Amino acid sequence: MRDKRRLAARAILALAGVELASQCAAAASPLSYLTSSGPKADSTLGLTWGLLIISIVVVVAMSALVLWAVFRSRAPGESSAPSMPSHEPSSFNIFGWGLATTILILVGCVAWTMVTLAAIDQPAKTPALTIEVTGNQWWWQVRYLSDEPAKTFVTANEIHVPVGEPVRVKLRSDDVIHSFWIPALAGKTDLIPGQVNTTWLEARKAGTYIGTCAEYCGLQHAHMGIRVVAEAADKFEAWRDNQLKAPAPATSDDLKVGAAAFSRRCAACHTVLGTTAGGILGPNLSHLMTRETLAAGEIPNDEGDLAGWIADPQQIKPGTQMPKIELTGDELQAITTYLISLK
Repeated sequence: MRDKRRLAARAILALAGVELASQCAAAASPLSYLTSSGPKADSTLGLTWGLLIISIVVVVAMSALVLWAVFRSRAPGESSAPSMPSHEPSSFNIFGWGLATTILILVGCVAWTMVTLAAIDQPAKTPALTIEVTGNQWWWQVRYLSDEPAKTFVTANEIHVPVGEPVRVKLRSDDVIHSFWIPALAGKTDLIPGQVNTTWLEARKAGTYIGTCAEYCGLQHAHMGIRVVAEAADKFEAWRDNQLKAPAPATSDDLKVGAAAFSRRCAACHTVLGTTAGGILGPNLSHLMTRETLAAGEIPNDEGDLAGWIADPQQIKPGTQMPKIELTGDELQAITTYLISLK
């Protein structure tokens, strides 16, 4: 009974603190596009800074010219009566030089952009790893592809990659247009229904890189985060080997009760390897507790927040496709206990 009360209290605190947690997460992991951590982002970073500086110079120059024209428009003692505009040759010379300069700047920026995009179209070497990312409202399905079917697996909202290796990413959408964006590693690429777009990314050093959907896709567009976890090759292989295995079967009485409740109330939408749960509408939960966050980066992945998410996902992420299911306290406790065993 005490455990049930403690879990219920955690769920209530999780629901009450959703907004604060989201703000803290955002503050800790800003989506900065003015730094880079991979070769693809390195190339675009120079272009980004260059265009930014050019834009600032143009704005400052135009503002200065406008102010100069305003203060020069009327000399002291000049009549306030309107006069016909003059068309002195010098006026046309100024106009011509301004137009020519503008055209040269624009053409130069376009050429620089096209050269940069061509240079980053393909990685320096052929990627050994291919991932298929599918956008959904409002989460990401991540499928690791392989020529061997037994080595293909599915996870959600979190991509693991080996450091220093290019990774090909195939992008699909199951509903509306989304946009895949990991600022520190790669620029934006759209996910369009009925079409497969391809990009690639490579992380120069280990770490967690925050991304998001960069194309408005509905009510929870701003809360559709994705993470790329770059790690050493041996750690990545260990993670992949674990993902390929079914989680440990429920052995204790508590876990058996939780597995039965999960199968009864959640299996229509979610998959857990090695069980009868085979739903595909929601994320694959086979190794749920190996992920850092829940609800596409909205809340931390811990017992209290997990219980709050199960109890009322609409409170945390209004409009999400996961419905609020009326669970008893015993069912909430059992399902949460079972899910935190999926590692």
